[in-house]
Amino acid sequence: MNISLTPEIDSWIAEKVKSGMYKSSSEVVRTSIRLLREREEQRQAMVEDLRHELLTGVHQLDAGKSTNFDAEHVASLKELARQKLGV
Repeated sequence: MNISLTPEIDSWIAEKVKSGMYKSSSEVVRTSIRLLREREEQRQAMVEDLRHELLTGVHQLDAGKSTNFDAEHVASLKELARQKLGV
């Protein structure tokens, strides 16, 4: 595999190796790719969680389990949160 890097990225990698944080430029690239992969996996998990929560909400709405979301309801939620936080 042949990868072209911008001069800025190449310089950044060289700085990391020079600092002693990494033993080689390959180690910097492998670590970067591993972190990117983890971030993407976390993002996908968050999307799946959000999708699940949205579907739960849709099912609750379909079952008639809903409340009006107005200024009074928001104020009561804020007060409840303040009480729980001890603020």
